[in-house]
Amino acid sequence: MSNRQTREQRLSALRQRSSTPVLIVGGGINGISTFRELALQGIPAILVEKGDWCQAASGALSRMIHGGLRYLETGEFTLVKESVTERDRLLKNASHYVFPLRTTVPIDNLAGGLINATRRFLRLSDKPARRGALLIKTGLSLYDIYTRQYGSMPKHQVRNEAATRDRWPGFAPWVKYSASYYDAWISAPERLGFELIDDAEKACPDALALNYLQLVSAEGETVVLQDALSGERFRLQPHVLVNAGGAWIDRLNQRLSSRDDLPKLIGGTKGSHLILDHPELLHMLDGEMVYFENQEGRVCIMFPWFGKVLVGSTDIRVDDPDAVVCEEDEKAYILDSLRFVFPQVEVPDSAIVYTFCGVRPLPASDAKLNGQISRNHSIVMLPPDVNRAWSTLCLVGGKWTTFRQFGEEAADRVLRLLGEKRQLSSGEVPIGGGRDFPQPSEQTPWLAQLAQRFTVPLPRVRQLAKRYGSRALPLLALIQQHGEQPLQHHAAYSDLELRYLIEHEQVCQLEDLLVRRTSLAICGELNAPLVQEIAQLMATRLGWSDTERAQQLQRGCDNLARLHGLTGLYPTVFQEETPHVSHQ
Repeated sequence: MSNRQTREQRLSALRQRSSTPVLIVGGGINGISTFRELALQGIPAILVEKGDWCQAASGALSRMIHGGLRYLETGEFTLVKESVTERDRLLKNASHYVFPLRTTVPIDNLAGGLINATRRFLRLSDKPARRGALLIKTGLSLYDIYTRQYGSMPKHQVRNEAATRDRWPGFAPWVKYSASYYDAWISAPERLGFELIDDAEKACPDALALNYLQLVSAEGETVVLQDALSGERFRLQPHVLVNAGGAWIDRLNQRLSSRDDLPKLIGGTKGSHLILDHPELLHMLDGEMVYFENQEGRVCIMFPWFGKVLVGSTDIRVDDPDAVVCEEDEKAYILDSLRFVFPQVEVPDSAIVYTFCGVRPLPASDAKLNGQISRNHSIVMLPPDVNRAWSTLCLVGGKWTTFRQFGEEAADRVLRLLGEKRQLSSGEVPIGGGRDFPQPSEQTPWLAQLAQRFTVPLPRVRQLAKRYGSRALPLLALIQQHGEQPLQHHAAYSDLELRYLIEHEQVCQLEDLLVRRTSLAICGELNAPLVQEIAQLMATRLGWSDTERAQQLQRGCDNLARLHGLTGLYPTVFQEETPHVSHQ
């Protein structure tokens, strides 16, 4: 999977560097993408993140990789073209984690929304209105043109009421038509983020990425970084600084400068989602996503998620990105939206097995409706001044689907500032476990060959390939060499597998493993004995004392309860002042 390098070795490499051509602050998907793009050009950039990789908004997406159908209505054709192109690149370059997703839109009328859509397109109105079958068909026909030109997804279909009822008998009576088309979904966004980092460091061995390392201040020509785990401080002189702090961009700019007139760049909105354990709803979806407008015209989604159902989301402006959690009224809002489409579906509180939310780093805007704020990305440059010797490039906005394009644009701006030229395009470069990963039609013989080669049972080979793509091969070799024992409280994971992740994937905290390197938390598979078993495994591998293990358990279970609604994982009463690590 990766070349093993301990955290201490990474910190030692940082101690030996007093300067860097590029310092990227913020380990979400945009900062990671920029780091990878520069590494592919041979630029030894340094990437730091004060929490874990993809801990905030980049780990709280709707799990969709989509072409931006609704951006057609606001006339953002370039964004749609870019999104469709990048979606199809991810289907090819990250085929171990990104998959086609058939999507259905329920519709309540034939001609509704045409006038209002025209007014919105011409920027004469931002009022939401129901979109009728004709309007949606027009949009999907345009979408097909982009898809056929830049990809290979099947064309859309529009169903009349009889055909809609036949496929979706549970739809509400107001549904008179439906339209279906294809987009994509991502099964492990946080893992893909780490694989991009790993690929970057392999491409440029002098490139360095460190999580749990925070930028705390700027002094003259240097910035001061602090290890969030040990408190050790480092001084570094960057030639270019990339602010990829997401919802924290403005705060970081204030930390870097004493100026009072810095522009406000971010106007973030919170999006919350629920994971439901609901067999009836899962059966009704039958592998498809429902993409719909709720009572107030806000777009919502629901689709199958590893035997569960993902449903969301909200869109609420927030001032403090550190304080966001999925509130009770948001849960009620999301479930009301679900019942708007499936009125007979009852969702008890016990069916909510996981909640998550993040702050979309949208550009500051005066738009009356959050849905009208552009999802496009931009780069704002803050030139050097009397207090700051470096140029700062601020990465504003963007969406998961277009991270590669945004990273490419950011890297090209950096290269110009450095007087360098691009050597390689990443457009066709596979990512992580997507490298040498066969297409679905070729996977059966490939998996059988691996089972025979490594003398590992075929179901286990299939399981590991699903989790890691072709990055499962080194792990299979270790299993062949040493054998493995299933965890006592989760037979689908082994001690060797988790040890491998701990040692090779920059795992520092209990949550890193439970929430981001595995899908145990989001799939609702955690329980108290399992959490304690994994904490003990981590303590053994990372040399934690009994006190440190207890602190990790306390903090990790506190955050799982507070941020994700997972209670009862640790028998101690949680304290409000329990410290936690947040995202840059």
